[in-house]
Amino acid sequence: MSPSPSTVTEAVNLLADDGYTADLGLSEDSPHTDHDPNRFMIERVFRFEGESDPADEAIVIGVFCPECDARGIVVSAYGHGADPALLARLTHHPIV
Repeated sequence: MSPSPSTVTEAVNLLADDGYTADLGLSEDSPHTDHDPNRFMIERVFRFEGESDPADEAIVIGVFCPECDARGIVVSAYGHGADPALLARLTHHPIV
């Protein structure tokens, strides 16, 4: 098992190297905007806490779309700075 990434950039690069490359429709420019983000499945999660500032908390999520078998990455603020509407659009169903 490889060590956990220590930065958001490392987490994004790790997921991209593992095939999480699709834009799954969380932005209006995505080719997957017709897919229901509530059906996306969370497969990988990396959470980062700010060393001195709680506003620096972030989360990097590797998601899978069962409608098209695509995998993508969601990066969001976490904790106080999180966008609750964005995070609520994802359903946590880890694949075991």
